[in-house]
Amino acid sequence: MPMLVLCLLCALAMAAQPALLAPTSGSEPAQQEELTLLFHGALQLSQALNGVYRATEAQLTEAGRSLSLYGQALGLLGQEVSQGQDAAQELRASLLEMQMEEDSLKLQAEATAQALGEVAQGQQVLRKKMKRMEVQLRGAWLGHAHQEFEALKAHADKQSHIMWALMGHVQRQRQEMMAQQQRLREIQERLHTAALPA
Repeated sequence: MPMLVLCLLCALAMAAQPALLAPTSGSEPAQQEELTLLFHGALQLSQALNGVYRATEAQLTEAGRSLSLYGQALGLLGQEVSQGQDAAQELRASLLEMQMEEDSLKLQAEATAQALGEVAQGQQVLRKKMKRMEVQLRGAWLGHAHQEFEALKAHADKQSHIMWALMGHVQRQRQEMMAQQQRLREIQERLHTAALPA
């Protein structure tokens, strides 16, 4: 743009030179006034063009900066979206794994409950046998009946110990299932939060 203004001024100077070299006549003051006006107009035009050029250049620079910032913001947003998708995928995988663990714990709890039921039935049978033995041993505490009674009593104690251990195992399984359900609820809440639009 400054080159255009310079060329315009040169053209005006060359056009004005023959008029300045012409012989002096009565129209010389009028020509000089016209040249002065012409130079003044050219100067104003060049200043205006220069101002427009600088303003346009500043606008283009600002637009370039805005585009650069917009591109950076888009890049960061893309990274956040990608990270959010990765986190949601990890949460889904954790949720699936925990559901499988919960199913396994349920199966174990069912097997333990069945074993406890069988042990309880065995204890009832033993109690009945012990009552019969007690009736038989009221009269005589010697011989084979006494030995059988002691064996049944030891067996009953062993069954009680097994049942006590199984009950402790069931209690631990219940606690593990409760903790697992709590973790599942937390993961589901996190998945629900991650799925909500920002």
